[in-house]
Amino acid sequence: MPAPDATFRYIDSKPALGHVNLMVDTFIANATADDLRSIARNLLATGPPGIAPAFANAARLRLRQTSTRPIPASYSLFHAETRDAPATPLPHLHEVLTRARSMYGAGLGFSSLVILASIVRATIGLRWEDDGDMADILAVIDADIGQAIQSSKEEIQGSRVSDFASAREAREGLRCAVHDSMADVKSWGGEFPFERASASLEHWKI
Repeated sequence: MPAPDATFRYIDSKPALGHVNLMVDTFIANATADDLRSIARNLLATGPPGIAPAFANAARLRLRQTSTRPIPASYSLFHAETRDAPATPLPHLHEVLTRARSMYGAGLGFSSLVILASIVRATIGLRWEDDGDMADILAVIDADIGQAIQSSKEEIQGSRVSDFASAREAREGLRCAVHDSMADVKSWGGEFPFERASASLEHWKI
């Protein structure tokens, strides 16, 4: 039996660039979000070494193209009947947090800091109980800030920061928001929810 032609093998195995196979594109257009998440995780875990960086690069490109929405207004994130009444998170907060998590998860840490700073600022002037939905979500946001800071550090280490002035501005904006929140919570005797964020920011130099 003759040996397979080497040239044919190379051409046959070379991935097509610039388009998605019609059947695959049909699947992508009709698959559920859970199916796509499972497939992406499996592909990233079992694919060749270069696939994870390529995926992250594509994610950042997509987010830069779509994340042009304005900073959310404070009144759209939390609600309180009166100044002294306990505040509660509004549904829009989840959407904004999802946006920030997508950014820092893809390696756009500094962009996520701007969004998180707006969320922290939205809590200033509000009151909440030590136990309850508001305290729980603020603890989650504190953890989000920690992850966004780590993403920002990796952004610097990966030489993906081209504008250090804007990066420092994003860090300083969040630091000031956290500091102002601390002063506000102290004024009404509440429990400050962003302790870990505050410690991380004070020791982080750019």
